[in-house]
Amino acid sequence: MAKVILTNEVSGLGSAGDVVDVKNGYARNYLLPQGFAVAWTRGGEKQVADIKQARVARELASVEDAQALKAAIEAQTVTVRVKAGAEGRLFGSVKTGDIADAIQAAGIGSVDKRTIEIAGSIKSTGSFEATVKLHEGVVANVSLKVVAAK
Repeated sequence: MAKVILTNEVSGLGSAGDVVDVKNGYARNYLLPQGFAVAWTRGGEKQVADIKQARVARELASVEDAQALKAAIEAQTVTVRVKAGAEGRLFGSVKTGDIADAIQAAGIGSVDKRTIEIAGSIKSTGSFEATVKLHEGVVANVSLKVVAAK
């Protein structure tokens, strides 16, 4: 087991500034190269305090921003344009990155694709629902309209 300090939020693991134990391969092959974590050291405890202090300062400002973004997302239906064949079947499926791009293209704001969750897979045109975790305790429901690109 390797002890690491998270520098970003990692789904299912923790938030920035948390000290967690993970398997060596997970730390060496994913967390460290992607920049999601740094190796834990005694001197790293000061880093943990700095990261947590910055996170608290950001959270105070971002709760209001997250609430405003949630209202904007839920007030509008997001249209996702994808290549489709006969009877509305898609060539592939709608991914979270496609939804994030559609939200940005609609002028609502920018959303990280890793925070978007889709119930099942979207493989045809029509209306669907997705959720976006904007902040701790702030989850927006996105109304999607999947249409064929011309």
